[in-house]
Amino acid sequence: MIKDKQIIINEYNKHANYIIKKKIQFQTISYLNSPNEYYFSLFKKLSSKKELLEIGAGTGENTNKLLQMNFNVHAIDISAKSVEAMNIIFSKYKNFSSKVADMEKLPFDNESFDIICSANSLSYGNHNLVMDECYRVLKKKGYMIIMDSLNNNIIFKLNRYLKYLAGHRTKSTIDRIPDINLIDRYIEKFGYGKVRYFGSITWAFPFLSKIMSEIFIKKFSNWIDRKLNVKKSAFKFVLILKK
Repeated sequence: MIKDKQIIINEYNKHANYIIKKKIQFQTISYLNSPNEYYFSLFKKLSSKKELLEIGAGTGENTNKLLQMNFNVHAIDISAKSVEAMNIIFSKYKNFSSKVADMEKLPFDNESFDIICSANSLSYGNHNLVMDECYRVLKKKGYMIIMDSLNNNIIFKLNRYLKYLAGHRTKSTIDRIPDINLIDRYIEKFGYGKVRYFGSITWAFPFLSKIMSEIFIKKFSNWIDRKLNVKKSAFKFVLILKK
């Protein structure tokens, strides 16, 4: 597990160096953006909350929007180069701070934050440790907002396993991609939770993009998700918890 963690750090350090060198601006394909849009809409309802911890922030792909909502954003990542990249990208923001830290052992006092958020980072930590640590540093009546991939769909599981065989993922991250059971555990731990699922036909997007526009694919995908009451077949989920 320690070896896997070092592999992850090395990979993200390389990615961060590339971001710093190329000064890349983050972009999202529109038909993949429905979970992101819902994720950020949840923060807008919590404008009275100020102290926000973003765990597994990477190079800040989701941080900018949080800063623009005027939260005091405290971003952590286990990759030192990723934190360096964030410090460069967000240097103009007075409401931004960062720290090299492991989400399994958060370097903060109990009940320090109004909001904790995680976007596509849960598979990089031990679920029991991360859950306990987030619960510990979240204030009473505070919120945790999670967006991540779901590992119940056999098509997506197979694709991820093939990427592992090709050396693009570690075994530990494959094993720890969230599933519905983990979502239920988070809700039980925090006491309240609401979840939405997205992308039951995400596997077909590369094919659909050859015959449909991005806007139409997005509308079609959202319609399928609503009509099928997507859950186990989903690609992504967004979960909001209250302590």
